[in-house]
This record gives sequence, C-alpha cells and structure tokens, in this order.
Amino acid sequence: VQPNNYSTFYDDQRQNWSIMFESEKAAMDFSKQVCIAKCNSSPVLDSVLYQDLLLGEGQGVEGGDSLEIAYTGWLFQNNGPGQVFDSNVNKDKLLRLKLGSGKVIKGWEEGMMGMKKGGRRYLIIPPAWAYGTQGVAGRVPPDSTLVFEVEVRRVKLVKEGSSSDGQSVSSRDSLAPSPVPNSDGFSAD
Repeated sequence: VQPNNYSTFYDDQRQNWSIMFESEKAAMDFSKQVCIAKCNSSPVLDSVLYQDLLLGEGQGVEGGDSLEIAYTGWLFQNNGPGQVFDSNVNKDKLLRLKLGSGKVIKGWEEGMMGMKKGGRRYLIIPPAWAYGTQGVAGRVPPDSTLVFEVEVRRVKLVKEGSSSDGQSVSSRDSLAPSPVPNSDGFSAD
C-alpha cells in the first residue's frame, strides 16, 4: 500500500508491479481482497494475517503504547467476511487499549504492532489467536476465524510521554487505562 491510491507487489519472478486505483476506497477494497486471498490459499491459518489499508503517520506502535481504536469485527464465513459481531464505528466511544496488557485478544496484540496514527489495517485472526474453542456466547461461535478492520485514531507512545500529533500529553487529556473487559475481551462501553 502506497500513498495516492497505489499498491505495489512482486510476482513469482520477483518483478515489481504497481497498480493505481481510481479512489482510496477502491485501493482499500483491493487490499482487503488480497488479505482474504492469502487466508483462503493458506493450507492452515496458524498466525494473524494483516494487510495495511492506509499507512498513517508518525512512529509505529509497540508494546506499552496506548491507543484509541475504531473497529468492526466480522465472522469469517464462506471464504470472506460474514456477519458483523462487534463494532464501535458508529458509536461515540473509541476502544482504549494498551498494547501488550493482555486486555484484548492475542490476535489484536500481534496484528496491531507497527501501526501508526491514522493507519487502517485489515486483520484475519485464527481461532487460537481469538476466542478459541470457547467462542463468546451468543456472538462468536467456537473455533471461529475473525476479520477486523481497525483504525488507530490516537496514540500515546510510552517512551516519549507525548501523543503522536507532537503535543505533550497532560494528565487532563492523557488516555485513561483500558476499561476492565467483559467476557468478550472488548470494553463494556
């Protein structure tokens, strides 16, 4: 994924190709399909697959950094995203989390590393990295592969004590700690 609606890739002969799309949406839709194709062509999905949709700006996030996230989660059904099981996109509150704190599923911890403020990423998470054989009653069946589109809206880097927009973060506007998760691992909001 490149700025200005470009994507680049290498073919089997290591030749570099670039594609320019008519719109940001077309570029993102293509990138999602690439990630889905990677998943469907894997004999066994044993790790998190991710595809950047927008790169974002600033420093990539690491363990210990605090984020505010907008997300939508789908069940992976019939070789693609199926039923939405969770989203905060049209809600007032963003999900607040501290990477590496264990407050969200392991697939998020892994799949969000390196993201930047304003970045969007498509994640496909196998059951072992999500809710496993238990699932979430009434929402996520046991052994479900999950698809998420996540967008990092705000970042507080642990090392610098400043937000990624370069402003110093005071106690008044610093990120609150992640809320205690309910049984599905997401905030109770």
